[in-house]
Amino acid sequence: MATKKETGKIKVIIADDHPLFRRGLKHAFSETPDIEVVDEAETGEELLDKVRGMDLNLALLDISLPGKGGLEILKQLREDRPKLPVLILTVYPEEHYAVRFFKAGASGFITKESSTDQIYSAVRKVADGGKYASPEITEKLAFDFTKSDRPAHERLSDREHQVFMMLAQGESPTEIGKELSLSVKTISTHRSRILDKMQMKKNAELIHYAISQKLIQ
Repeated sequence: MATKKETGKIKVIIADDHPLFRRGLKHAFSETPDIEVVDEAETGEELLDKVRGMDLNLALLDISLPGKGGLEILKQLREDRPKLPVLILTVYPEEHYAVRFFKAGASGFITKESSTDQIYSAVRKVADGGKYASPEITEKLAFDFTKSDRPAHERLSDREHQVFMMLAQGESPTEIGKELSLSVKTISTHRSRILDKMQMKKNAELIHYAISQKLIQ
């Protein structure tokens, strides 16, 4: 396989479920001399299948993918391809997600509202082995926040956070269990812990919280 040094190209795979966004990003990268989109994926599972044995320098991963969420896919990627840098690209405000994704092994985090030049810079830095984040997130990562300082949703475990987001988007425990291959009883247990940790009593409060915090659109 040709390496980046031999071709001078940063070989990227884009995992995003919006065809128009993928097309736009692919077009933007085509205008650079050093970044090449070699493949695309609509789901996390498709991404995991495609990266096995593929000659890549970077995976661009959207947080919200059908099926397994971005965080779970990221963790699996770290196991399957530990040396492959992953840049998280999302519409959601980075302050709500970046710390969780960096702790799970992401190399960079950037929002879709960023300029193409910012995205180019992030891709180049991460592909070169560096880390990319806004100054605000870098500062947040440098501090060990106490429990009382953190927003309620940051107290959740990764699995609880995943279930919380699905509940906040109106999915039932049965639907969530089916999607995550877990029993309804397990999902109900997670729901109880989520409500307890966030000091809430019902799903409607979770939905209102998620909207007010701009965790969902």
